[in-house]
Amino acid sequence: MGEINKVENQLRDLSQEEKDEILESFGNFKSYLSDQVSKGEKLGLSEETLAKATEKVADYLARSEEPRNKEEKVLQELWKSAEGNEKHAIAHALLRMVQQ
Repeated sequence: MGEINKVENQLRDLSQEEKDEILESFGNFKSYLSDQVSKGEKLGLSEETLAKATEKVADYLARSEEPRNKEEKVLQELWKSAEGNEKHAIAHALLRMVQQ
């Protein structure tokens, strides 16, 4: 569970320039998420732990960042309208999307 708690701290530690680069396009966002998932897999994190970390990323983005493109806007709207298990399902779907 310690790895999940580090996720939001790492997001907060990103410079504005780094955030801008990640969120500049949906492709950049997917690439960033894919890299982070790969790192987690190499550390031996389970799919469930990765999904919980993905939820942290999505919560942070929905709270703290404005969408920069239509795909991010759709994700933000989905995230804000979803509840508990629905958010968890979206997190798993995001994981599958970047693992392919």
